[in-house]
Amino acid sequence: MIDRIDGRIAEWSSDAPIGLGVWRTPEGEQTEEAVTAALNAGYRSIDTASLYENEGGVGRAIRESGIAREEIFVTTKVWNNEQGYDNTLNAFRNSLERLQMDYVDLYLVHWPVAGKYLETYKAIEHLYEQGKVRAIGVSNFLIHHLEDLMGSCRIKPMVNQVEFHPLLTSKKLLMFCRKEGIQLESWRPLMQGRLDIPLIRELASKYGKTPAQIVLRWHLQQGVVTIPKSVRKERIEENADLYDFELAPEDIVRIDGLNEDRRFGADPDRVDF
Repeated sequence: MIDRIDGRIAEWSSDAPIGLGVWRTPEGEQTEEAVTAALNAGYRSIDTASLYENEGGVGRAIRESGIAREEIFVTTKVWNNEQGYDNTLNAFRNSLERLQMDYVDLYLVHWPVAGKYLETYKAIEHLYEQGKVRAIGVSNFLIHHLEDLMGSCRIKPMVNQVEFHPLLTSKKLLMFCRKEGIQLESWRPLMQGRLDIPLIRELASKYGKTPAQIVLRWHLQQGVVTIPKSVRKERIEENADLYDFELAPEDIVRIDGLNEDRRFGADPDRVDF
């Protein structure tokens, strides 16, 4: 196995730790407007997927932005029913066609589908070696999935995108990824807006920030990349306004203490879709 960390990942995680997620954003005008608002607010990372059915809108907004393609970090993913070696290569070609791009910056296995994700990842390694993908990784992989994958892959996954937030701190997974040099990325970082938590409200008042900004700053100070989803321009701008304050170490610990091992999404060990 090659322990390879792509330079693009290091740049992305340090320079663009906040990205826009477009899950459940309808294809067309709404996706284009959200991506445009994010790019205008300084975002340079956009996360989509085959499943989301809005890769076309993402691509159009990026092309019309006037920002050089190489300045924007684009992630997409292969869906569960597209997995397997040949199917993944075909799914990737379809994603590129919808995006109208020559490459993507990060391509992920969307879920660890039993009996398929090893062959799926081999196809993604092939795409990386062809230069069609600048970085590769996985999504929703637990420690045992990562260990299984690393037992046979040639290139260690560079990113693991998982559900991660104050009610699901996944400390063992976070520590494992740090140890292995795998960048952890958080989806659903704002717990679907469930921010009415006394401690989060208290800290928002203490720092003069919104509850969302407190939670996103907590992610950043642990070195976790985040992709909060929003279609509202003001919320997109708010989510990026995180660099004029820092949480005290004791407040990081207090937020960690909110953990309930609570998922709002699916359990990766029970993938049946």
